[in-house]
This record gives sequence, structure tokens and C-alpha cells, in this order.
Amino acid sequence: MDMRRFERQLTLSGFGLPGQERLCEATVLVAGVGGVGGAVATYLAAAGVGRLVLVHPGALETPDLNRQTLMRPDRVGEPRVACAADTLREHYPDVTVEAWDRDLFDPLLPGLVAGADVVVDARHNFPERFRINRMCLDLGVPLVFAAMNTTEAQLLTVLPGDPCLRCVFADGDPEWDPLGFPVLGAVAGTVGCLAAMEVIKIVSRFGEPSTGKLLAFDLWDMDFRSFPVTHDPQCVDCGPIRRQPSRPQPYTVRRVPLPDVPDVPDVPDVPDVPEASAGMPGLADTAGAAGAAGVGGLAAAGAGPGVRCGHDDPL
Repeated sequence: MDMRRFERQLTLSGFGLPGQERLCEATVLVAGVGGVGGAVATYLAAAGVGRLVLVHPGALETPDLNRQTLMRPDRVGEPRVACAADTLREHYPDVTVEAWDRDLFDPLLPGLVAGADVVVDARHNFPERFRINRMCLDLGVPLVFAAMNTTEAQLLTVLPGDPCLRCVFADGDPEWDPLGFPVLGAVAGTVGCLAAMEVIKIVSRFGEPSTGKLLAFDLWDMDFRSFPVTHDPQCVDCGPIRRQPSRPQPYTVRRVPLPDVPDVPDVPDVPDVPEASAGMPGLADTAGAAGAAGVGGLAAAGAGPGVRCGHDDPL
């Protein structure tokens, strides 16, 4: 990459050329390229992340344009992930951008996750979020979770050994409508930028990632708070039951081939573990076993399962 692009950030104390080189050599998977994920991808490309893997299903629709800044009105009806990738390539030609028009249950996803240094979860429903949470746990890949709803948002960084997403958000909510919640573009962009900063810190080893706590904020009144999170001993993804050797891996890991390289045989499929049904509610209840005072739409609560998460844009 042309290092002249990064002159202003190279002067950051503690970052310098070593941090920049780590970014240039990194691969980051961004699951969801709507309002949140699009902001993540934009600022990771601008920072010089060498390879971005974008995963998002579905075509661009006109209502998406109020917050999805990588999209163009003349591309309505085309795959969103392709439009996002084209925009990033135009602005950041030194960044390798892959586009996958797939959901997170696609059999190729574990292979893509295994090839990433960090994964960003910017999806809008619990089944897909839990799926990628489990993949990252099994494969030892850091995960940054970013979510929003109306003027509220949440951010959680999970490094190997940390309390995982399901420790904090134990269950889904059958009443959540993943295609119907209000979305303001500035809110999606704000939490997307924060998630990008978490990735930059993890990859470059600059600063301190926000681990062991859930950041929750409400831009209605600019109320920002963080709540400590703890391991849930009953967590089905990282708790003792999950670590039992007899428990089957709930997906097949397929190596994703490079261009012009023949595919390799798949590992035999294993039975899936039932996912929590439902979509995603608005911000409510607890920060896992930690509990906390309310902030905006977050209600105070104690330990145990609950519904408490905003989400990115409708499909």
C-alpha cells in the first residue's frame, strides 16, 4: 500500500509503522454491510486493513439509502454486498475486497471466519448472531458485536476466553421484527465507527480493546454507559456443557479456495444444534450476569437470560 495515505495516523504515539503494517496484513470479515457494517467497512478500508471479506444477502432497496452510505441509487435491485464492494474498491484500490452474497448459515461461512483475524457482527437477528458467535468461539477468532435500534446502540468485543455474546444475550425474542424497527443513519454510523476502532485496536495492538464490558448508548440525550459482563456458567456456546468433547460441532468447516485452486473435500457434516428462534428486540434488560442500571432503553435487571439488543438494518 502507498503509506502516504496514512501519514496522519502514523504519527500516533504507540501506533507508528508497526501498527500500520499489522493493519495492512490483516483480514477482517464484516457480516452485514448495511448502515452499521457499511461504516465499519469504510473506516477499516480507510485505515489500511489489507483484506476485507464482506458477507451480506439480498438486493438493495430504496429505503436502504437513508443510512447505507456504500450504496448508490442507480444500483437498486442489485446485490447490496456487490455495490458495497465496488464502492470500497473505487475509493481504496489498495484494499482487497471480497463480496459474498450469502447469509451466515451458508456452508462456506466457517471457512471464511477461519481465515479472518477479526470478525465484525453487524447483522440484525439473533440466529445469525449466535451462529457467528459460535464459529468465532470454536475457531478462536476475535468478535466485535455492533447493534442499534432507533437512537440506541450497543457494542461488545469478545476476545478468546472472554464472556461471549450469548453470555450477555442469552435468548432471542419471537416478537422481534428484524425488518420493521426504526433506523436513523447517524446512529448506525456512530456504532459502526466505534466497532471499526475496536478492530483497529485488536489488529494493530494500539490502545485497549473494550473487553469485559458492554458499551450502551442513547444518542437521544448522548448518554453513554458501560456495564461489566461475566461468563454465564449455563451458556450453551462457551459454558461447561459446550466444552464437553461429546458435544458435536454444529457446522462443517470448509476451506474456501483461492482463485484457480481446486476445492477440497468437505469435512463430513455433523448434526446441527438447535438455534434460538426469533429475531431481535429493542434495547432492554440486562448485561448478562452482570446486571446494571438502566440507560435509555436499557432497563435495570439482574442475572439471567433476557432480551436486550438493538440491531442493524433490515435485510
